[in-house]
Amino acid sequence: MYKISENMFVKNYKRMWPYIKPFWFRALLTLLLAIPVGSMDAVIALAIKPFTDAVLVEQHLNSGWWIPIAIVGFTSVQGGLTYLLGYLNTWVGGKITNLLKIDLFNKLLTFETEFFTSKNSGEILVKFSGNADTACAGLLNNIKTVIQKFFTSVSLIGVLFYNSWQLALVCVAILLCAFLPMIPLKRRVTPVLNKSMEIGGLLTTKYNETYAGNKTIISYNLEEYQSKSYVNVLNETFNLGMKLFKRTQWLTPVIHTVLSFGIALALWFGSYLILHGHLSAGGFVSFLTSLILLYRPIKSLGGNYNAFINSFWAIDKVFEVLDAKPAIQDSKNAIEMPKTHKQIKFNDVSFNYLPGVPVLKHIDLTVNTGDTIAIVGNSGGGKTTLVNLLPRFYDVSGGTITVDGTDIRDFTLKSLRQNIAVVFQDNFLFAGTIRENIMLGNENATEEEVKRAIKEAYLDEFLKTLKHGLDTHIGERGITLSGGQRQRVAIARAFLKNAPILVLDEATSALDNKSEAVVQKAIENLMHDKTVFVIAHRLSTIRNATKIIVVNDGQIVESGSHEDLLKLGCGAYKSLYEMQFKTKEEE
Repeated sequence: MYKISENMFVKNYKRMWPYIKPFWFRALLTLLLAIPVGSMDAVIALAIKPFTDAVLVEQHLNSGWWIPIAIVGFTSVQGGLTYLLGYLNTWVGGKITNLLKIDLFNKLLTFETEFFTSKNSGEILVKFSGNADTACAGLLNNIKTVIQKFFTSVSLIGVLFYNSWQLALVCVAILLCAFLPMIPLKRRVTPVLNKSMEIGGLLTTKYNETYAGNKTIISYNLEEYQSKSYVNVLNETFNLGMKLFKRTQWLTPVIHTVLSFGIALALWFGSYLILHGHLSAGGFVSFLTSLILLYRPIKSLGGNYNAFINSFWAIDKVFEVLDAKPAIQDSKNAIEMPKTHKQIKFNDVSFNYLPGVPVLKHIDLTVNTGDTIAIVGNSGGGKTTLVNLLPRFYDVSGGTITVDGTDIRDFTLKSLRQNIAVVFQDNFLFAGTIRENIMLGNENATEEEVKRAIKEAYLDEFLKTLKHGLDTHIGERGITLSGGQRQRVAIARAFLKNAPILVLDEATSALDNKSEAVVQKAIENLMHDKTVFVIAHRLSTIRNATKIIVVNDGQIVESGSHEDLLKLGCGAYKSLYEMQFKTKEEE
């Protein structure tokens, strides 16, 4: 159940204060402007009494000529202040939202790989962006609305009592009754809001999937399937919207009905007071005008209260994210990892993604500096998982990985990952130019270092064919480049990083033979003077490895040089080798 208590109100605004503080003056000015904007509604109602009594009742036109002009003047001033109030509210709200989004985005960058694999893209977008919009849109606006309506109500109630205290007591009592239906609203909204966030995220995911998977959709004729899936999510979003409407918007007609009793009683009791000389006609018209102006914002209370709940719920969700602790982070006394090392050891390493379902079992492996360790084996056997543990994409479930005797968990994440370069099977390129993508390996690289990286990655000839060369824009995810070209850009990026440890995760398995040959030459240049872990699908690329280990079903079943492993009679490596090369050798 979601409740808005006084403590929660104070707590939420205390948490938001650091984001408001840089703009406190404009925020305060916004709130102060709400006072005259709200109070000026009473001026019109108050002015009607002398105008009605002097002009309409006593028919002294000359004594009340100035009142309409004064009303126009006050209304114009109120309109100008309302515009200024809206401008400041939008400006401050936007600035606060930006600060909050920056912190949320930076928080997103701290989460481990498992966090991203366990959530869809839409859910992440809602949590790290959408909730900030909802929270900040309501943050200042809620306070402004409260202040404005409070002073509107106080000033108008003052006019009511000025004109007739007896009538005012009756109508204010009716007004208080209008608040009673709000009590059950608190516990009805939160479950729907939580579900709406999930479905809203899924809707965004559908767009992302259609964008990223358009070739698969077209090639498998999945347009109808994707459309039905989208319609189902859209219908669920609609149903949740209607459920939220039914749980909140019934308040508006109920309040309308309750307040109509106030107006009816005012007409009846006011007529009685006029007939008995306790209230003038002008006073009654002024009272009735004040009452209608007072009841008007109260009638929209259901929508305002719903906005309050939305805002407070979003603020809670934002700080849930900001307070969350990444599963993989620096230890308390983490140290910098040195640039040089002598030995990397996997000591009885085990790992599982799900409890009780081991992926790696009791892995022992010693790697000396400058070694090239090739990892082969059946699909799903744990090869990629093994190398993913080294830069701490995941943490070991059991055992340790050490560098010169120090557990890698005792190094700072930044220094550990700075010492490891990874070339994936499908390397991610960012929207921008080729130069920008290469220089991500070292933003301070000189032009000479960039040229050397390009040459070593065999990119120079390709760049000569491009009108803008290095400054060619490659589109989102490098969509304008071929697979081999993307791999060579990634290799050039790794060259600039110049890390002493290199991980190659099936870097050539998705390429055709011609592209593979060029990329393999670039990889051989990259491997020079480095400690290398290479996952290889094509065994032709690893014959010269210092050691080849065969990982099947999460265990190292064989290890040794290429020649040693071929000597094993019925060995796993020999079977893999013969499967790939026997036919070719016989020819």
